[in-house]
Amino acid sequence: MSDLTNEIVLRPRFRVSLRTNLEQLKAAFDNVSGDSFMIKRLDDHIFVKFKKEDTNFWTPQLHLELSCFEEGICNIRGVFGPNPTLWTFFMFLHFGVGTLFIIMGIFAYSNYALGKDITLWLLGMFFLVVVWFSLYAFGRMGRAKGKGQMEQLKSFFRELISNFERI
Repeated sequence: MSDLTNEIVLRPRFRVSLRTNLEQLKAAFDNVSGDSFMIKRLDDHIFVKFKKEDTNFWTPQLHLELSCFEEGICNIRGVFGPNPTLWTFFMFLHFGVGTLFIIMGIFAYSNYALGKDITLWLLGMFFLVVVWFSLYAFGRMGRAKGKGQMEQLKSFFRELISNFERI
């Protein structure tokens, strides 16, 4: 697994290839006994979450997707991210701010074409840009607060796949 060195992303991703078959890999996740993590497997998707008492607003979770396209070689794609409900709300806010920015831009252009004052529209657009950067900074802050728990998830995952040969 490559170390997550890309500092611009809010939801780091990785990919690991292992020399094993899909059933052995699924069994490795099914037979895990741990006190600090809840593991839920739905077909080829595995969700690794912290127990309820260890979670806070910024607690990350790990989503793994298992796939096997060659005999004896399996790929695991993983994504570290916040609670899906929180992530959906966060993206909704981003799209809302973007939509309002475009609408204000249309009104500003229309008023400019009519020869009217556009100062208020430009101030609104500037305010939305500030809100947009604030949302980004807020997301980065949340990722920084959850980094310790993300490292715990990463070490748990590495320990779990240590019995398999990596490609």
